[in-house]
Amino acid sequence: MSQYGPEFWNSASGAHRRVMMKAAGYGDKDIRTKPHIGVPNSFQEGSPGTAHLRQIAEAVKQGIWAAGGIPVEFGIPATCGNIPNGVEEMKYEQVMRDIVCMSVEAVSKVHQFDGICMIASCDNIIAGCYQAAARLDIPAMVVTGGCMSAGFHNGKQVVEADVDVARFSGKGDDELFEMEECVCPTCGACPSMGTANTMQLMGEIFNLVLPGTSCIPAVDSLKIRKAREAGAYMVEMVKKNIRPSQLITRETLLNAIIFDMAIAGSTNALLHILAMSYELGLDISMEDFEKYAKEIRCIVGVIPSGPYTINDLYHAGGALAVMKMLESKIFGNVPTMTGETWGELLGKMPAVKRTNLIRSLEDPLYDLPGLQILRGNLAPNGAIIRPTGVPEEMRTFRGKAKCFDNDTKAYNAIMAGEIVPGDVIVMRYEGCKGAPGMKELMLSNDALVAKGLHKSVGLVTDARFSGFSHGALVGHVSPEAYDGGNIALVEDGDMITVDTLKGIVELEVSDEVLAERRAKWVCPPLKEQKGCLNIFARTCRPAHEGGAMQPWDLK
Repeated sequence: MSQYGPEFWNSASGAHRRVMMKAAGYGDKDIRTKPHIGVPNSFQEGSPGTAHLRQIAEAVKQGIWAAGGIPVEFGIPATCGNIPNGVEEMKYEQVMRDIVCMSVEAVSKVHQFDGICMIASCDNIIAGCYQAAARLDIPAMVVTGGCMSAGFHNGKQVVEADVDVARFSGKGDDELFEMEECVCPTCGACPSMGTANTMQLMGEIFNLVLPGTSCIPAVDSLKIRKAREAGAYMVEMVKKNIRPSQLITRETLLNAIIFDMAIAGSTNALLHILAMSYELGLDISMEDFEKYAKEIRCIVGVIPSGPYTINDLYHAGGALAVMKMLESKIFGNVPTMTGETWGELLGKMPAVKRTNLIRSLEDPLYDLPGLQILRGNLAPNGAIIRPTGVPEEMRTFRGKAKCFDNDTKAYNAIMAGEIVPGDVIVMRYEGCKGAPGMKELMLSNDALVAKGLHKSVGLVTDARFSGFSHGALVGHVSPEAYDGGNIALVEDGDMITVDTLKGIVELEVSDEVLAERRAKWVCPPLKEQKGCLNIFARTCRPAHEGGAMQPWDLK
């Protein structure tokens, strides 16, 4: 029901509203008596993660009509991070989360929807939908687009991330063309544990995606049937006024952190969990990630932490199977969106068979957490690494800094042979404000892998990484360089130590020398002087608070 009550649509003052709805094809009785459900759809023709969402949206709307609601579909902006891979426009990707959130917020407020059923698949787009649900706090859910099938090339399984590695390792145009033709054979989110699939799976733990549905493959007709069911259930949620603030408690987000550690999810999940916690006024911080990094080990072997795909995980039971393995650790009294608690839901499930894809907490895939928070004088407010993607010989490393101010310069140095074993690439001014937009580094990381240097060269940055990435990659360094963090003061040749196991990232320079360098440091002008990137830089929180374009009063 509209916040203005039933008269919003039924009174004489609502005549002009009814006229607009009638002109758009809706009937008078429907307008007056049925719940109005917004259907934000991130359909976009230029990406496999979004190109199939029209059919899913139609199924959602069918379910809403059948259950007695009025669906009102509208478009929300969507991008594919693989398009700007390696160019400056990659910095728009984090900003897109907030643009999506604000788009859903604005349309939903103006049109006074009683609930929203959002459709999304990819990276910051689906994260923006979750954030919008938290901000609006009206009955809400997300229907995911599902995962892509893996490709096969020369008899071997391949995923999208293999293309750049092949390119940088010197494959010829003909072989690259052959790989291009088969590496992404269907629509859906790229099938490794990238940000897209991490956030799709996480939707079930947030209580914003119907249990058991998050990673249904995009090509499976069950995806359409479950989308129709979701639309119908959305109407029930509106009638019962089940809101995100009731479903997303502090314990809900702690369950999400536990789950993320177990699946070795994308490091970007940290940003999104923190941003959601601030939207809802919940007390989640980097310290919570540190706590569970000491308790939870990685038990899921999806690329890049193992050889399996998200399709394989779906057929092994998906998010629910992982949660069943975590049953003894999660907060079982947390409600689910279907009315029972997580403890009750998991209690009805049979035991999950231990495999090399999903292991138990007692017999984990790695004796390492899926994510690790690092601290030290280089990142006093924290940094992050995915230990399961780090080669064993690089879990602790020490090397000489070589400093760069953007991804392209570092990539050129790698390809020119200027980066050698024992180096630590320091990439700065690519954080939330410095980029602006906290760019995802892919060029330099893929080049390190292609050249075999990921086993002998580290990378430390105030930027972030794709969920596809693997190597000794330390991201989200906070404070970032633009804010005068010590990463801005590093000079070529300085020694840097990273200990993944102990959670340390340390610049071996004395406080006295750093103070001398700081006295000479000058904050550079913002790289973007207009547009949404400039607005983002001027209003965003730092990475260790979620990096969202929202000047919350955290006190």
